[in-house]
Amino acid sequence: MRPVGIFEDETAVKPITPGEWQAEFGDRWNIGASANGGYALTPVLRALQKLGGHADPISVTTHFLRPVQIAQGDLQVAQVRAELIRTGRTTSVARGSLVLDGSERLTVMAAFGELVPSEDPPVEINVSAPEIPPPDECVDRRALDQGVELPILDRLDIRIHPDRATADPTGDAVMEGWIRFGDGAEPSTVALPLFSDAFPPSLFSKFGRVGWVPSVELTVHVRRRPAPGWVQARFECDDLVDGRLIESGALWDQDGMLVARSRQLGLLLTR
Repeated sequence: MRPVGIFEDETAVKPITPGEWQAEFGDRWNIGASANGGYALTPVLRALQKLGGHADPISVTTHFLRPVQIAQGDLQVAQVRAELIRTGRTTSVARGSLVLDGSERLTVMAAFGELVPSEDPPVEINVSAPEIPPPDECVDRRALDQGVELPILDRLDIRIHPDRATADPTGDAVMEGWIRFGDGAEPSTVALPLFSDAFPPSLFSKFGRVGWVPSVELTVHVRRRPAPGWVQARFECDDLVDGRLIESGALWDQDGMLVARSRQLGLLLTR
């Protein structure tokens, strides 16, 4: 039997009534005083996964309504409410929300399918991963000056491209590097939305520590089941207007296959 990793265990949901589950939130996935958005959406995604009979999320759109604040050493119990919208032979669609202390914190709309490679696949296009230094030549995210406590780095091993580890005002707003679970658990399609939301904002590489960049909306399209090992990431912001930014991202598995693409709307809140 495959061992259960910390991520799978700490994002599990327990059924309460039809359409309602319970999830526990701890502070080990925090960025500052709030749970990382990719972590916070995962229990909802797991509940939605149970409804339609398809294993892999292929499109996940999350709107973040309010922070999921978890004090140090605290454990919060949240409710997940979910419903199946439609199920078919190849795809199911469901929506759900996370409720904490009587307040809805985020909503998720997701489509699921089965990302099993065909024995006789049609023609494919794979977006090639850019060449970057291997993980052991990159900078541990812990070494970056980010101005906030990062308990999440007890759970995730994140390495940053050396050229993106310090601000360069003349360069592009690009963040690149590698990510994996700290306990050695292998990546999964359910983990890819978390991986898409776990790096420093791409603005960091251009402006440095400029403020807080909370997500308003995050959409992740999952393309393939990732191979075991490190996942390579690249995120770029080329659109910042009146404190609202668009960041586009891509993830590749250790075999160089594109496994997910992301698009995020965020806010730049300067301090």
